[in-house]
Amino acid sequence: MRRTFQLIFTLILSAGLGLALVAARAAAQEMEIIAGGEIEYQNYCAVCHGVDAKGKGLMSKFLTVRPADLTQLKNNNGGTFPFWRTYRVIDGSEEVLGHGTREMPIWGDRFRTQAGGNDTGSRAQAAGRLIGLVFYLQRVQE
Repeated sequence: MRRTFQLIFTLILSAGLGLALVAARAAAQEMEIIAGGEIEYQNYCAVCHGVDAKGKGLMSKFLTVRPADLTQLKNNNGGTFPFWRTYRVIDGSEEVLGHGTREMPIWGDRFRTQAGGNDTGSRAQAAGRLIGLVFYLQRVQE
């Protein structure tokens, strides 16, 4: 009986440790994607939206429409971060209301061009960059 209890306890402990290891790996992967998104943000977005994403980048004073405070997307959407709408706005497949003419570059086109064109691989590479960027923006919400 004692041996059975020890075996069950060992199996439960092993399962718990296995789940903890899987969770740690998932968290590390999530942080890797967010870090990549932050690099994209600093390289392409910070000049207008600011290093802190509050809409006060170096170029903002030269634009006719002030860049959005990207830390408020969740608050401006009823407490839910608009992940896919944000993706589509950055990609260029959804119009940016309030911009009048679209002053924000269409990053999806630029990322696809940088990846080599409009083939499946280039589209997938661009989508990965965009998703990382959106995950980063989700992370900086206030």
